[in-house]
Amino acid sequence: MEVVYFAGGCLWGVQAFIKTLPGVTFTEAGRANGTSHTLEGDYDGYAECVKTGFDPTVVTIRELMGYLFEIIDPYSLNKQGQDVGEKYRTGVYSEKPEHLKEAKAFLSERNDYDLIVVEVLPLTNYVRSAEEHQDRLARCPNDYCHIPEELLSRYK
Repeated sequence: MEVVYFAGGCLWGVQAFIKTLPGVTFTEAGRANGTSHTLEGDYDGYAECVKTGFDPTVVTIRELMGYLFEIIDPYSLNKQGQDVGEKYRTGVYSEKPEHLKEAKAFLSERNDYDLIVVEVLPLTNYVRSAEEHQDRLARCPNDYCHIPEELLSRYK
């Protein structure tokens, strides 16, 4: 079991999508790379993310990156769908340098590499989101989501 953190705009849809992927064993809604260790207070620079546990014998970081690219606009800085702001940026974060190396290799092999604004950084801080954000779309399917339904259920 390994863990990586994916930011792809509002975490509700990202979590709903990632949960359906082969090799993914758990997901958790959270905040990556902010400066606070609490949910309280002003915005602290975090990116909304999904903590993703996966079995590396079933799915690789490169494959997970490919899935992520199905649901994001990799050229859009701090905006996915109608969600705008730094916390909605796209990114990949990990405590394992090998994951970051694989993610960067995935990006650099793309023909559109120079247009991509997906950040790939070491995870410096993670805070679990409030319970109301965990599996939000499963509980509130009519809430706004920037990911079309046909993509959300592609791998179910």
